Amino acid sequence: MNAPIRLLVVDDHTLFRRGLTALLASQPHLQVVGEAADAGEAMRRAAELQPDVILLDHHLPGVSGVDALAGLRQAAPAARVLMLTVSEDAQTLSRALSHGAHGYLLKTVDSDMLVQAIDRARQDRSTISAEMTDKLVSAFQTLHATTATPAALPLTAEDPLAQLSPREREILREITAGASNKEIARTLGIAETTVKIHVQHILRKLHLSSRVQAAVMAAALDNGH
Repeated sequence: MNAPIRLLVVDDHTLFRRGLTALLASQPHLQVVGEAADAGEAMRRAAELQPDVILLDHHLPGVSGVDALAGLRQAAPAARVLMLTVSEDAQTLSRALSHGAHGYLLKTVDSDMLVQAIDRARQDRSTISAEMTDKLVSAFQTLHATTATPAALPLTAEDPLAQLSPREREILREITAGASNKEIARTLGIAETTVKIHVQHILRKLHLSSRVQAAVMAAALDNGH
């Protein structure tokens, strides 16, 4: 039997934390190992407990959830962070993904999708609430506009992935499915080092900083078209 997925719940509303903990406790493969009400406590608990997945609210007292992401990832490097928040702001979504969040869920999400998102995060796969997918491309457009160099190729509103080569699109599809570089190499019959080079090209062309960002962007575009 597989070990349960160990969770840290970070939210400043006590009743919400308790309700969420009770909900997750009904799932035999999930185990809430800790709770925190602010960023500082979350970092201490993350360092102590080394959870598999952290459920993180954005609206925390003092340091926001998004601003706490870097510290949480340093405190628990193996943990995957899922934002669970009421914020529907595209810039918050963009910043969360650029800071390394593995998903972005609104608190209106149903319990089945939340559990699925936790499972996917543990597998290094990403999930975005359906309500946010329409905002995702515009969020990346804004991120691109603020980080791209003048010589950079522009992302098109019609298809931001148009500048990728056919091979890069194949690899991006595999990344979106949650495949590792080794698995992609085996599937496509190419060397793992070649896959790594293609991934670097994909991130550079799209002005992204991680595989997770690339995966959620591709998934959102697929859902929207």
